[in-house]
Amino acid sequence: MTVGGDLQLVPTARSRILRWAGGGHSPLTVLELGAHCGYSTVRIARSLPLGARLYSIEMDQRNAAIAEKVIRLAGFDDDTVELIVNPSDEVIPQLRSDYNLERLDFVFMDHWKKCYLPDLQMLEGSGLLGKGSIILADNVLFPGAPKFLRYIRKSGLYEWKIHRATLEYSKGIRDGMAELVYQGIK
Repeated sequence: MTVGGDLQLVPTARSRILRWAGGGHSPLTVLELGAHCGYSTVRIARSLPLGARLYSIEMDQRNAAIAEKVIRLAGFDDDTVELIVNPSDEVIPQLRSDYNLERLDFVFMDHWKKCYLPDLQMLEGSGLLGKGSIILADNVLFPGAPKFLRYIRKSGLYEWKIHRATLEYSKGIRDGMAELVYQGIK
């Protein structure tokens, strides 16, 4: 859905998938790549069990300032949702050392589509993905992330499927969200 022609929000079908993936498996450590205005951050945070922690990475300072306000107005403090303002390729390699993370249970990708594949490969290389870690990647069909999709098909590291939908701000354009379950090194 678009508000004011510029603000993209996660529509109902996608928010149901987020709620299912985030809450259905009781993840304790969650990473969001692309907070935008904080709407999906709040949707994910609301579905988390007590004691879980969400790390949300947003590279755009203006978006991060809006997201910070939305997240805090929704009642989430720094102990539940930590907003990190930096590019994902600078943050991912530091998640273990700077944030003491050992494993990511759930990852939501909704940032620059060209970053999906390199960021996924950085997560694999970091050792933060464990067997059963879930990754949701939005808008993989439009505007699309063809290299990302080709990689997950060929890598053998994931069980995966595409949840088909229409583009959130244009009902006539088909899109999809990739759901990956990490199976580990084969």
